[in-house]
Parts: sequence; structure tokens; C-alpha cells
Amino acid sequence: MANTNTASDALRIMRDLIRSVEQVIIGKRLAVELTVNALACRGHVLIEDVPGVGKTSLAAALAKSCACTFRRVQFTPDIMPSDITGFSIYNPKSGDFDYKPGAVMSQFVLADEINRASPKTQSSLLEVMEENQVTVDGVTYPVPEPFMVLATQNPVEYLGTYPLPEAQLDRFFLRVTLGYPSASDESKMLSRFKAGSPLDTLRAVADEAQIKTLQHAVDAVYVDTHLNGYIVDLARCTRVMEDVTLGASPRASLYLYKSAKAWALYQGREYVIPDDVIKVAPHVLTHRILLKQESRVKKITAADVVRHALEIVRVPSI
Repeated sequence: MANTNTASDALRIMRDLIRSVEQVIIGKRLAVELTVNALACRGHVLIEDVPGVGKTSLAAALAKSCACTFRRVQFTPDIMPSDITGFSIYNPKSGDFDYKPGAVMSQFVLADEINRASPKTQSSLLEVMEENQVTVDGVTYPVPEPFMVLATQNPVEYLGTYPLPEAQLDRFFLRVTLGYPSASDESKMLSRFKAGSPLDTLRAVADEAQIKTLQHAVDAVYVDTHLNGYIVDLARCTRVMEDVTLGASPRASLYLYKSAKAWALYQGREYVIPDDVIKVAPHVLTHRILLKQESRVKKITAADVVRHALEIVRVPSI
């Protein structure tokens, strides 16, 4: 179990980050909480929604709230994999090939509108999102830590988009959506932006050491073995439902386990309860579920599948 002082420090860091991001993103507390949850778990976030609701602002606000290096890549059809991973160039003076770092050689990477790039370019992120390294011309280069990819995408029905492959989706720790703000929140946004964007004046509230403290505190949160079984049962349930072609992977089980630990810490506890798993499950699992064509015709969604799994899988008594 986590040291009490470490756990309280971690909780303060999480709250400071959420408060900082909410200077820019108004009325979307859960989306902000989940994004910080992923950071605490060393995970990557896919922010999916229609244009103009603040996807890029959310990612940029979290990055600016941390005193870490930050790169933004605007994904377009003509962007190349080498723009992401880097490339080797011949140095006539030394006679060797020098590595020129790509955009991923940063602690925070914003992949803006990721589904507007070609599948080949999208796949350039597969290795780095899983192993925190890139391989160029047979040489492996580690990325700096902490490392986080925040990707935004428009719904796949929009023109000029390429659906992310299942292997890519499965590497995102969780997916968040923002939706349109309420009338009152939209009015507050207008008032807050009247003198310019608050993103321009945002200051870091956590440094590299504090983020690592947060991540280590999450590692130390206790999970009962009965809850391990509950998490596995939820993932396995999605794999056998008749509406599903591809259910949640074992990686999804691991991410659900980690996310529940971070949510427990955020609630001021050093142990996980079933409610923590239930809270984060829809955000960790839905983007990993592939439905049958006939199910999509019947307007069944991945969220419906996860909701049904939560209803029928027995919740353990801890």
C-alpha cells in the first residue's frame, strides 16, 4: 500500500492538474479527470468528438500544466512516418549517419486530428506508444520520461478521415469525449476568452519529478484478488457477446486495472473498490470493441455492450 505522505502528495498533484486544465476547459470535469487519470497511469488518451468543442485545447492545457517538453503534430494526408519517428542523415565529416529526432522525442506529444493521416503514418506510433522507444534504420532510441501521447480525432463519418486500426486503438489507455457545453458553460467560456485565450497564460503546476511521484503512488494502490477476477470477467464478457466481433483485449484488462487504481487514489483511497472499476470501465473498454455489421445496423453501440457487461457480471463483495 502507498505511503500516506506519498498518496496525499499524489492526490494534491492530481487536483492541481485538474484545476489548471479547467482554467481552459469549462464544464467538462469528467473528461479532465480521465485525462489526468491516464497520465497517472503512464497511458495515452484518444480525444474524440466533433470539431470545435475543445479537443486540442484539452490536450494542450494538460501539457502546459506540466513543466515538461511538448510537441504538437498536425496530422495531414501528406505527413510522413519519418516526421513522427525521425530519420538518419549522412554526416560527411564523421562518415556516420546522424539521427534527427522526430516529433515523438518529447515528453508530451499532441497528435492533432490523428485520423486525417494515412494508415502508414498512423502506424508509426505503434512502437512508441507500447514500448516508449522508436527504431530508425535498425537503431532503437528511447523517448524521454514521463511520456504521453494525446491524440484528437473527428468522428470517422467526417470527410478526409481514415479509421484507426484496431491495433492502434488498443494502445490508447482510454478514450474521452467532450460534447457540446451547456448554455451557461458556453456563456462562461465567452467571458473567460474575452481578453484572449487562457491557454496563453497557463503556468505549469507540476514538474517531471512530481508526475513520477504521482505515477509511483498509483502503482502502490492495493487491489484485492477478487477485483482482479471481476476485471477479467468484464473483459471476457465482452468477447462472447453475440453483437461483438472483437471484444476487449488482455491489454484492456490491464488498463482497466490501472485506471481503477488511479481513480481510487483520486477519491482519497489507497485501495480499489468495485465502484472504481465501474466508473472507468466505459472509458477504457468501448473503443476496443468491434461490433458486427448487423449490430451496427440495429444501432447497437460499444457503450451498450459495456453497459450490458456491467449489468450481468457479478460484482464481488470486498
